[in-house]
Amino acid sequence: MHLSRRSLHASSHQQMVKPFLLADIGEGITECEVIQWFVEPGQTVAEFDKICEVQSDKASVEITSRFAGKVSKLYHSVHDIAKVGEPLVDIETTDGMDDGTTASGTAASTPAPTPTPTPTNTPSSSNATTDKTFDKDAGNVTPSELTLATPAVRRLAKEQNVDISQVAGSGANGRVMKEDIMDYASGKQNDISTSSQGSGASIMNDLAGPSDRSEPMTTMQKAMFKSMTKSLAIPQLGYKDEIELNATTEYRGALNQHLQKHPGVHSFNKISYLPIFIKCMSIALRQYPVLNATIGQQPTDANVNDIKITYRSAHNIGIAMDTPQGLIVPNIKNVESKTIFEVASELTRLTDLGKKNAIPLSDLQGGTITLSNIGAISGTYASPVVIASEMAIVALGRMQTLPRFDDNGTVIAKQVMPVSWSADHRIIDGATIARFGNLWKTLIENPALLASELR
Repeated sequence: MHLSRRSLHASSHQQMVKPFLLADIGEGITECEVIQWFVEPGQTVAEFDKICEVQSDKASVEITSRFAGKVSKLYHSVHDIAKVGEPLVDIETTDGMDDGTTASGTAASTPAPTPTPTPTNTPSSSNATTDKTFDKDAGNVTPSELTLATPAVRRLAKEQNVDISQVAGSGANGRVMKEDIMDYASGKQNDISTSSQGSGASIMNDLAGPSDRSEPMTTMQKAMFKSMTKSLAIPQLGYKDEIELNATTEYRGALNQHLQKHPGVHSFNKISYLPIFIKCMSIALRQYPVLNATIGQQPTDANVNDIKITYRSAHNIGIAMDTPQGLIVPNIKNVESKTIFEVASELTRLTDLGKKNAIPLSDLQGGTITLSNIGAISGTYASPVVIASEMAIVALGRMQTLPRFDDNGTVIAKQVMPVSWSADHRIIDGATIARFGNLWKTLIENPALLASELR
């Protein structure tokens, strides 16, 4: 007689394949661009290990794993668009907890899907690794995979519409540097494939002439497209003026002398004009709170009797920044309660993060009024566009030394900075923006008056 025996299992957990979904990261964002992978198929990850970095309309975010296991599949290549709620990776795990993303029970007994070739950065070489690009259909490496370049340089090449495989690298082992991309984009560097074919090929290319090409917008371009389309539905009121900076320059010089005598006290060694302008704007907002208000999002057919103006107490002054990824507008929170040095410290932090494309989402949210320093690049007057959730924006032009008359009619040299205001004309009239702008100007031109207003 044979006794029936039940099989014994050494483990109480069944191995499962869990799709790791891109979670909602707020602000109504529905899709992100994958800009860097930290894992590859077959790699083991622990809970909270970094999976990838994604770029949304607002900022870049590092995604971390919610459970431990082995990565079996990557769903996207670098620069692919990932949708919120859809899988990023599959992870084989023995974690029995059901988080709502577990595949069916049969998935554990079937072979894992063939990993999609995807660019990765291994932990041992995350700073110097080549950001690889793959042909997803054929599974073969494209010529650009053979090009040594960091993810930041590769992103710059994409923004400049440059085929990185055609750029001669000046770094170690032929690594492509940022300067190489800019030289190629400006025509200073010859195309590798063209030069290798000799002058005959160059002549043929010249005769053929340039060809048009169509490319999808970058993430930042999409964000600007949506933001400016919404903003241009607002009637804009323009106002322009000039500010004399001679006294402000002396005041700034005194602050910098103080910094030189007390090194290491602050996170910066030199102060620019911007912290002074920002603090003066906050003081002016105390007398004109309507410039710091918002009317929020209203349907076009809303009854005017139902619309309310919200007067915001915090002065979160946005600073338009030109970064490698495009225009972003982080803001310095609660300027009304900060000193000029504290404003300068925040400005230094945001500038450093902007150069790395690493400004967190919290610094991009909640702005109440914006300042754009277009003069740092070039130009005098501009026509800035008001952000939909704000009442006004000012653009600073390039400071110049110009002849002006003093009180005695004598021509003297003055440091003059042109400024250009735009305001939401649904709420702000010309007299209001002129008075507010004149108060801001008076505070900047008279540092003694500025000091008397500080609290």
